Amino acid sequence: MSAGRVVIGGSTGFMGQYLLPRLRAAGREVVTISRTGADLRWGDQAGINSAVDGAALVIGLAGKSVNCRYTPDNRAEIFRSRLDTTSSLSQAIAASETPPPLWVNSSTATIYRHAEDRPMTESTGEIGSGFSVEVAKAWERALFADALPHTRRVALRSTIVLGHGGVLGPVQNLARRGLGGAQYDGRWPVSRRRRVAGTGHFPGARRGTQRFSWVHVEDVARIIDFLEQTPSLDGPVNAAAPHPVNNNEFMATVRRVLGISFGPPMPRWMLELGAIGIRTETELILKSRWALPEKLTHAGFEFRYPTLEPAIRESFGIEGAA
Repeated sequence: MSAGRVVIGGSTGFMGQYLLPRLRAAGREVVTISRTGADLRWGDQAGINSAVDGAALVIGLAGKSVNCRYTPDNRAEIFRSRLDTTSSLSQAIAASETPPPLWVNSSTATIYRHAEDRPMTESTGEIGSGFSVEVAKAWERALFADALPHTRRVALRSTIVLGHGGVLGPVQNLARRGLGGAQYDGRWPVSRRRRVAGTGHFPGARRGTQRFSWVHVEDVARIIDFLEQTPSLDGPVNAAAPHPVNNNEFMATVRRVLGISFGPPMPRWMLELGAIGIRTETELILKSRWALPEKLTHAGFEFRYPTLEPAIRESFGIEGAA
């Protein structure tokens, strides 16, 4: 790990809470920014400017969770929370007398289209369409908007991040209740309002064959370390383990790790009703996300968790060989 001050914007989320003790344990000064519970609050531009000036690394993680219903208010907040905070960090870097050499900002592999035919890489990936993709595109535009000639910028296109808690918590609970089967896509009416907003999911992969690209939280932290030490890497970088699976394999691995022999498939209608009940969207599990870490692989990065079962075992705190 490199040395020097690190500024983390969006420090109270899943990734921020993982990075903070890790960086401090390595002896690095860390300044945190968040709405609450941090050294600085968003809106304190003078304080953010001071923290960023002379920092070795800026990490932008802020943004409202997309694990919600895509109501007009939530959609507006998803955009605002990403664009305003990214703009604040960009302003601070532009105003620095000693700009940070590296700014790593969150993005998402959801920027790629629904992919069943081939994987998406940084060089050959095709950008998709719809609300989630527009969010990702605007987020990356904000990252690269200003002229910052002394700061290398990386848009970290993260796949589903596994670790203690996070997205696996609800999956574990469902599996233990006998609902750990694959999630099956199918027909479901999409209203005109949702078509216009780009929030309706149209049938894609069938019978659990949608691709599931993932990465372990420890590898995300190690990727950020690697980016500091590899000045040739900039622009979009896929944070994705090299061995993605499909939804059938993912849920079968969860059941195997938990010692559960069977889980019935969950059809689209059941998923839609459940999503309404828990205030989320089925796109999060039905879109086929298939991304590979082309840039990281070519640069020589080695994943600690390249395959799924060890990553899930660690995330669940369950020992045992894959």
